[in-house]
Amino acid sequence: MSYDTVVFDMDGVIVEPTDRSVIRESITGTFEEFGVPSPPSVLVERFLDQEVPAETLRERHGIDPAEFWTRREHNASRAQVDVARRGKKTPYDDISVLERVPAALGLVSNNQRTTVEFLVDHFDLDVFETAHGREPTLTGAARKKPNPHYIERALAELQAERALYVGDSNVDVEAAHRADVDSAFVRRPHRADYDLERQPTYEVSTLAELTEMLEYS
Repeated sequence: MSYDTVVFDMDGVIVEPTDRSVIRESITGTFEEFGVPSPPSVLVERFLDQEVPAETLRERHGIDPAEFWTRREHNASRAQVDVARRGKKTPYDDISVLERVPAALGLVSNNQRTTVEFLVDHFDLDVFETAHGREPTLTGAARKKPNPHYIERALAELQAERALYVGDSNVDVEAAHRADVDSAFVRRPHRADYDLERQPTYEVSTLAELTEMLEYS
């Protein structure tokens, strides 16, 4: 199958996913900044899953949801930049095969825009012609995958005619479906027992396997 454009998710596909404890600590720290030193663990987990429980913030804690979310995004990004600088979040070895792919390449992540921009620069991921992460606002949160907003923006920028989106989660497969493009699921070790809710166009274990399947090797 020939594609003129291939867009990738970042965490779990191009670079290792961030340990959830890192994000959890940044969320707890955000609550502390807003005067809530011991936030309910259930509420922290909702934010960890990228939910925005606006009513709970406003009514139970007297916190403006928009202000909290922006701070949450800033703190989560800063924490991930720190772990990347300390070598605790690194690219996968097989991304080198992407240099041989004769198609326009892009990145679209549910991670923060500042995190994506830092990682692209820090790891010299210049093989990607465009890269998108979510904006640190409630609007940005609403546009996260499976909403196809950022995928469609990347496809437009790359002038895609036949595109493939590569990810490692159900939201990636669903986002590709909503964007009306084919999907590839990469079953990295951290997804060994992961159940897919929708059948992707392809399922592979590595990017090398993907490029070989697409005859890009």
